[in-house]
Amino acid sequence: MGISAELGPATEVALPGGRIRYHETGAGPTVVFVHGALVNADLWRKVVPGVAAAGYRCLTPDWPLGAHSIPVPGLDLSPTALADLIGSFLEQLDLTDVTLVANDTGGALTQILLTRRPERVGRVVLTSCDCYDNFLPAPFNAMSLLARVPGSMRPLLELTRVKAVLRSPLGFGWLAKRPVPPEIVDSYLRPGRASGAIRKDLRRFLKAIHSRYTLEAATHFPEVRQPVLLAWAREDKVFPRAHAERLRDELPNATLTYIDDSYTFIPEDQPELLTQRILEFTRLHAAP
Repeated sequence: MGISAELGPATEVALPGGRIRYHETGAGPTVVFVHGALVNADLWRKVVPGVAAAGYRCLTPDWPLGAHSIPVPGLDLSPTALADLIGSFLEQLDLTDVTLVANDTGGALTQILLTRRPERVGRVVLTSCDCYDNFLPAPFNAMSLLARVPGSMRPLLELTRVKAVLRSPLGFGWLAKRPVPPEIVDSYLRPGRASGAIRKDLRRFLKAIHSRYTLEAATHFPEVRQPVLLAWAREDKVFPRAHAERLRDELPNATLTYIDDSYTFIPEDQPELLTQRILEFTRLHAAP
């Protein structure tokens, strides 16, 4: 459950297989944000206000990736199904010419969406994210193996109460260059700590992750026609710059820009710079 008022009021929408909560603020062309695993809409709390103030309608869903508040026991949580869920969200709200802004695991899902249901997407901003054979990246790929053990998610989430673990490579230490505020950490981890149903969703999601999904999506990159901005953290510890350069070369209409003084969570570490890049990109590629 997002806690930041800057994201706007929360609304629920029924999608095939379950309901999700999203936040909305602003008016104008639509921007939809896609976070990654074990975070929620709060990841975008420092980016949304600037984008909305520039004349955009900002929608920030809590995707069912482990930090959501509405369990989805009837939903297929494989990467292709989650990519289709994003497509269903756009369809249900009758959104067209959408700008998608994605980070981390959400970037992998967005790549899959682009190769399956691209018709409502106008342009894409991929910040540092999973791709190719790096889904999940080390050291987080261990979580996919751990998820095969029944009951493993509760001790994993409880372990993050230890500050040293939270700031380690197994926590947020390699994702955010600076400590994530405690209330935001709580927003991310409280749902899974408090709800067995959310932990079951998280476990199903982690078990389903495999690089075959991103590698398959990459075979269809030549078919992608949407403009893509790759806003990559120059110092990223889990998503190599070589992958950003490969994405730039293989996506037909892609541009690469590097963000300094940031790790993977660019919306956390450099929100002003990211907001600026998003606005420059959307204006450059605005619908005629």
